[in-house]
Amino acid sequence: MSTEILIIDDNADIRNIINDLIIEAGYKTRLAANYNQALNEIDKKLPDVAIIDVKLDKSDNDGLELLSHIKTKDKNIPVIIITGHANVEMAIKALKAGAFEFIEKPFNQERLLNFINRAVENLNLKNKNKEFESKLFYSYELIGVSDNFKKIKDQIDKISVSESRIFINGPTGSGKELIARKIHKESKRQKGPFVILNGALLDIKKYELELFGEEKNNGSITYGALEKSTKGILLIDEISEIPLDTQSKILRVLIDQKFRRINGSHDINVDVRIICSSSKDIKKEIKNGNFREDLYHRLNVFEINIDPLKDRVSDIPLLVEYFSEKISINYNLKKLSIDTNNKYLLNYDWPGNVRELRNLIERIAILAPDSTDKISNIIKESLKTPDIRNIPSENSLSIPLKEARENFEKEYLTTQLKKFNGNISKTADFIGMERSALHRKLKGLGIKELN
Repeated sequence: MSTEILIIDDNADIRNIINDLIIEAGYKTRLAANYNQALNEIDKKLPDVAIIDVKLDKSDNDGLELLSHIKTKDKNIPVIIITGHANVEMAIKALKAGAFEFIEKPFNQERLLNFINRAVENLNLKNKNKEFESKLFYSYELIGVSDNFKKIKDQIDKISVSESRIFINGPTGSGKELIARKIHKESKRQKGPFVILNGALLDIKKYELELFGEEKNNGSITYGALEKSTKGILLIDEISEIPLDTQSKILRVLIDQKFRRINGSHDINVDVRIICSSSKDIKKEIKNGNFREDLYHRLNVFEINIDPLKDRVSDIPLLVEYFSEKISINYNLKKLSIDTNNKYLLNYDWPGNVRELRNLIERIAILAPDSTDKISNIIKESLKTPDIRNIPSENSLSIPLKEARENFEKEYLTTQLKKFNGNISKTADFIGMERSALHRKLKGLGIKELN
């Protein structure tokens, strides 16, 4: 699809000169001769690039208002500001507001075309990055054989076809967004939008603006997450971070199934399925007065709980194998040969959970080690921890053989038990022991069997 450029200038001659220049360069154009026309064009369909005159028919700063309006809708759209009344202060103001470039009238056509080509290149680069990130982070499947993950997959199969609200609990990096996307993909709303509102990343003054949108005095509208996700799914991530005042308004939306934009004069009906997530203990947040209990009960029609990765050790080999293949394909590299039974991988506590594991595999792919020993060293260095449970004692040469053997057996059997999710039969079969003999060995070494 050809790049489309919106030209906004109240001078017909300049508008036509720029239009001819851009069409000759192979781009599509749309034109607007005044502020209201420009506003209608922007609200009707966002352009790929915009060229805006600062002074139109409304005020001396029409162009800067339109620049701000575009940036609230999509901050990645390059906007070139042109003016016949240039000064340093105005140029700084435009660039601070997010302008891609600033050019004075009368302008050099070759210079303007250079700005336009650079703006298109900038947009294409950002779109490629977004596409790459989408491939890398959002195309992943749910990988796991632990009891916790089997249960989650079963829950997704059952709740995807319903319209129930869902509350996902899990530590940071455990895959809450991935689960929400999976539900969207398998729901009857799959053709609708999937919108994310991250409560932890928003400015405290902008929660309601981001959620409900705003009607401005100049007639322009900023759409909030509720409208953007109409006929789709809205994921409110880290909902426990949203202020109590805004929580009460969300509760009102859930009860009335409608809302008003900020400064709005009429109600807008809601047609959206809401999924919420939190990495905090939400019941503790309720007890501490940070989260409304009545809102929690409205949102928590169905609950999904994700265990931290350190409690799902049996999932680690599968995840290592999966990420190795996926990342190698995305980077167009030979598939990584990583030992999925590496003791550092299996014994590490993974405070960053699956995200931390994925980042480690990506780091290995970028460094491109040419041997399994080098891969093992990267893993060892990356997962260094002062926790003595995770690293064998360096004083093992200074202790008696019996004690050294017992230490090794404890570490080895604990790792194997974790790998097989505490399943004694599978562990015994893998290490070549009778089940009863393994029970005795565990008891003799003082190792508690995992539930």
